Amino acid sequence: MLTASDLDAFLLTLQLAAVTTLILLLLGTPLAWWLAQTRSRLRGPIEALIALPLVLPPTVLGFYLLLLLGQDGPIGQLMVGMGLPALAFSFWGLVAGSVVYSLPFVVQPLQTAFAGIPRRLLEAAATLGATGSDRFLSVVLPLSRVGYLTAIVLGFAHTLGEFGVVLMLGGNIPGETQVLSIAIYDHVESLQYSQAHWLSGILLVFSFAVLLTVYALNRRGFRVSVP
Repeated sequence: MLTASDLDAFLLTLQLAAVTTLILLLLGTPLAWWLAQTRSRLRGPIEALIALPLVLPPTVLGFYLLLLLGQDGPIGQLMVGMGLPALAFSFWGLVAGSVVYSLPFVVQPLQTAFAGIPRRLLEAAATLGATGSDRFLSVVLPLSRVGYLTAIVLGFAHTLGEFGVVLMLGGNIPGETQVLSIAIYDHVESLQYSQAHWLSGILLVFSFAVLLTVYALNRRGFRVSVP
C-alpha cells in the first residue's frame, strides 16, 4: 500500500505535471505558430534547440539547468538580488526544468497541426475583415483541437515520468521536490520492492492509457503524431 510520503509524491507529481502543461501551452502556442509560418533561417536552429531534450541525457540537461538556476548561477544570482529565492531545489525549479524537458512534446504536435491548416482559409477570413487574433481564435484553434489534445496528453504524461532532470535540479526533498520517479528510486534502494511496485504500476498503467488514446485517435484518422 501507499504510505503518506508516497501520496505526497503522487500529489506533487500531478501538481507539477498540471502546472508544467499549462505553462507549456502558453509558451508553446506562439512558438509553434511562428515555426509553422516563418521562413526565417533561424527556424532550423530553433527547432533543433527545442528538440534537444529528445536526445540529450536528462542528467546533462538537469546539470546545466542547475548551474543556470542555482544560487551561484546567472539567473539564480539575479533572483537573489531581487530578494527572491533561487529556483534550484524548489517546486518552481522543478517546473522550470520540466518546461524545458517536455517542450518538444508540446511544440511539435502544435506545429504539425498549425502547418496543416490551409492558408486559403486564413486568407478568406482576412478578406472578411477578421483581425489576426480573430483568425487565430475562430479558424486556427478549432482546426488544431486534435493537436492541442495531443500536446496536452503527451506533455502531461512526459512530465509524470521525469527522473534525471528533476533529481539534478530539485534533489530529493520529501513533500517539496520528491516526485513519483524519485520515490520509486528510493524504495528500490531500500529494497522496498512492494512499494516500488505500487508506484511503478501507477505510472505504467497511466502511460499505457496515454499511448492507447493516442493510437486510437490515429486509427480514427485524426493523424495524431507522437514525437
